[in-house]
Amino acid sequence: MSIAEKTAFAQDGNGASKPAATGITEGSVNYKTVGDRTLRIDWTRPADWQPTDRRPAIAFIHGGGWTGGKPGQFAPHSQELAGLGVVCFRIEYRLLKGKSGPPADCVSDVSDAFRFIRGNAGQLGIDPDRIAAGGGSAGGHLAAFLGMMDDEVIDGVSRKPNLLCLFNPVYDNGPGQWGDKRVGDEYPKYSPAHNISKDDPPAIVFLGTNDSLIPVETAERFRDNMIKAGVESRLFLYKDQPHGFFNANKSDGKYYRLTVDEMLSFLKTHGWIDG
Repeated sequence: MSIAEKTAFAQDGNGASKPAATGITEGSVNYKTVGDRTLRIDWTRPADWQPTDRRPAIAFIHGGGWTGGKPGQFAPHSQELAGLGVVCFRIEYRLLKGKSGPPADCVSDVSDAFRFIRGNAGQLGIDPDRIAAGGGSAGGHLAAFLGMMDDEVIDGVSRKPNLLCLFNPVYDNGPGQWGDKRVGDEYPKYSPAHNISKDDPPAIVFLGTNDSLIPVETAERFRDNMIKAGVESRLFLYKDQPHGFFNANKSDGKYYRLTVDEMLSFLKTHGWIDG
């Protein structure tokens, strides 16, 4: 693995950098080369991390409509979780800039990235059976895709997360829903909401009631179908909040704090965090 390491920095309310919790480190590792493009996974580790650890982990996937965005979207989440003992990853993937059609490259990349993380658990100091996937918007779709689609095991390594933390995810791509113009009649291959089954991981979902991309009914239907399948599913709605409300730089961090606190409670319930 090609690894670069640096001291972690957080963002204050004015967007200025400041040192993160003492001893937390950040770095990156390359996981895939496609043509002349090399893709990386950024990581954030707890201060007392050791390569022999078997720590819980979470891999975050950024949003941006499959056409934009950067892995750093979830740096604040990663730094906070690392302070609680969780190893965090942020996945870079190919974007659909200027391309039509479904997000085939995106799902291929995040599948390979998740298998890379799990397949190298022994070097990354993580437990291969406690790796969550998190994401926002299109990143939430990709995280849910890993959780809901039939697994693709390569060289004995699964791409399926053990938990899902989804921030206003566009996880229903069926007719009349977000992304349907891209996926068209292929929506059964790409829409997590149309692939729910009893072997899916427990999920927590955060949504603003004024989200212009995801109707509340879509999120409620997803939750209800998960529960019908026998899978734990939590939905938290935030009155009058728009798409992207959860980001650390929105509303002076109010909804970042509220959503992260619920995420922490969820992770504690499943043994990712002590307490």
